[in-house]
Amino acid sequence: MTQITQNIPSTKPGFRALVVDDERPALEELSYMLDQSGYCSRIDTTSEVLEALKFLKEKKYDLIFVDVQMPGLTGLELVHVLRQFASPPKVVFVTAFDDYAVQAFELDAVDYLLKPFSKERLEQALQRAARRPGDSATIESEDETYSRRKVDAQPGEKLLDKLPVDKEGKTILIDLADIRFAVARGDYVYIKTLEQEYLTRYSISELERRLPSPPFLRTHRAFLVNLKNVIEIYPFFNGAYVLKVNDRENSEVQVSRGNAKNLRALLGM
Repeated sequence: MTQITQNIPSTKPGFRALVVDDERPALEELSYMLDQSGYCSRIDTTSEVLEALKFLKEKKYDLIFVDVQMPGLTGLELVHVLRQFASPPKVVFVTAFDDYAVQAFELDAVDYLLKPFSKERLEQALQRAARRPGDSATIESEDETYSRRKVDAQPGEKLLDKLPVDKEGKTILIDLADIRFAVARGDYVYIKTLEQEYLTRYSISELERRLPSPPFLRTHRAFLVNLKNVIEIYPFFNGAYVLKVNDRENSEVQVSRGNAKNLRALLGM
């Protein structure tokens, strides 16, 4: 294992990063680029997936850069294992092949870097990781071919005018206009507003039925977004999109490839 530790500017997140690549030149080059970026407070490297798993069980990492094709356990298989962790690191795939982009997206990867990549492209991935909320890989597994359908309210259900959420043991009501997005993490669903995040007792599917559409749109198995609070849309890979939301962190919301057509239809793109 190689380890680099540095003091970073307070304006950058100070990721504890792990780089996994069986090609030594690529491993060293990425490690150097990460060191120069100023985004990482610690950088560990390994060329073996099994050793990477050992490190991940012994240490806390915020971000892992992993090659896809490696001897033994592949990078994709490693990330499948990480999904079982209570608090897994964010994942950036690094590979010379674009064949695995769909699988990477379905595993909620922060980004997919195609070798060779520039310093600017790496910076973009690091910025994306800094904006992405944590625990993205703990999302409950659903049918990977999920594509948003029209979801009708169940008998007796009505559209909500305000959304009840939990705060410090109390229930408060949030105006729908204040909601940026809802995100599912494990067994819980959280509501993001301009500055805060709240726990709600609704599931994502229940919110999809009970909130008006438009402006609310199910963009991913784990996300329901208020399109009125989206400030930017840009393509991800293989037909997917990322939405930038106008909260304090400029959070990013994924739009899966299956739901991209619904977004385009709704916005006339």
